[in-house]
Amino acid sequence: MDIVKEIILTTEEQQIINADLAHNYQIVPKEDKGNQLSLFIKETAAKEAVKEELELILGKTIELHPVSADTINRALILYYRTGNSGNTENTSKTESFRSTSQDFLEELIFEAKSIGSSDIHFEVFKDEARIRYRIDGKLTEKYKVEKENYLELVNKIKIKSNLDITEKRLPQDGRINYDDFDIRVSILPTLHGEKIVMRILGRDTAHLSMDKLGMEQKEKELYQEALKASKGIILISGPTGSGKTTTLYASLKELNKVTSNIVTVEDPIEYTLKGINQVQLREDIGLTFTSALKTFLRQDPDIIMLGEIRDGATAEMAIRASLTGHLVLSTIHTNSALGTISRLIDMGVPAFLIAETLKISVAQRLVRKLCDSCKEHSVLKGDEYKNEAFIGLKEHWISKGCEHCHYTGYKGRTAIYEIIPIDSELAQEIKKNSTNLEESISDYTTSSLSGKAIRLVQNGITSIEEVYSIIIEK
Repeated sequence: MDIVKEIILTTEEQQIINADLAHNYQIVPKEDKGNQLSLFIKETAAKEAVKEELELILGKTIELHPVSADTINRALILYYRTGNSGNTENTSKTESFRSTSQDFLEELIFEAKSIGSSDIHFEVFKDEARIRYRIDGKLTEKYKVEKENYLELVNKIKIKSNLDITEKRLPQDGRINYDDFDIRVSILPTLHGEKIVMRILGRDTAHLSMDKLGMEQKEKELYQEALKASKGIILISGPTGSGKTTTLYASLKELNKVTSNIVTVEDPIEYTLKGINQVQLREDIGLTFTSALKTFLRQDPDIIMLGEIRDGATAEMAIRASLTGHLVLSTIHTNSALGTISRLIDMGVPAFLIAETLKISVAQRLVRKLCDSCKEHSVLKGDEYKNEAFIGLKEHWISKGCEHCHYTGYKGRTAIYEIIPIDSELAQEIKKNSTNLEESISDYTTSSLSGKAIRLVQNGITSIEEVYSIIIEK
């Protein structure tokens, strides 16, 4: 038996076999010598039988190197991640993942879906191309593709997305539809070729619930109170991937009653909700947020949802809609709930109109949680983190990594919210164009995103590294 305590694989080495084959035979690549393939195998396996089967499947001479079960298990968990809903019916695929066949593309999409990836990135550089998955908010390199085969892969994606395969100079957007999920495709011309990002959009709305968003009880009550308003604006802010759209859909699901007319304009439509009239944005033919909103006002709506307030014209129309007796929900890109007010003013919205129409401002982030099985307690050194937010923090928890978290140190994510209802006192400060709105909120220090992030660290739910960017944001 080889004395190997840890197997380290490059992206190219991982591609020698696929995940189904690796898990089925409990094998991990060691070296590819062309016609001969060296593999690590669990020491308790029936090596002769496995050798014969693999030679038949792969068409190569197989050389097996027994290692301990722990070593194999760690490598399989780390490099060949699988999900419960993965497409693993056929464990005898003869095709290498270096292939760019139609089967490879399908395999790749369903693999990404099964392991909980939100996006698939296809990127090309001077000498090579790669494919990365975004899992729990972080990108991880999964495959290398030979550059000469990359164009073929791009064309297959374009065909499936109903896009123009001859257009290589301009960005393109498309969509691929499956039975239980959709994929939004974005293509961007770069220096060495076209970069593609595929966003996986689930259709299952069962998880969309106010109770599952992760708001604290007081926060949920404040937010639900704002949803009961007959007019006004509710804004959700945060960077891309912070869960804004999920919060909006959960809100719409709660508001969706037979007595209300709800219309939305989105880009893209991520979930389809029965009883709600949803419109897909089409800027190429003039169907913008602003033009759609003008039409919505003639559709006798009670509630309007805009996917995003991007500019002053859209903000102005949203304000006008709220002033004429409609409840408007939307998202906006700012760092904090109070930053939303400054952003609207920068867009040209008068402060008195913001004070009059804004019901509640919400900022949110998604934070990876430390794995409970392997996180370790640590004493914080005095000079380790110099930000004033850490003054008085004596101890924290650090990520280590184990089989339960695929050796990432993190398992799952949790949301943190900064929720600010616009009460009469705050509205008066907004009208005055005050630059110190924080002083009008009694518990702002603890209710801010930074305060929530520090509390997660103190309670051992996440690490300082995970929330450091949130804490230093202003």
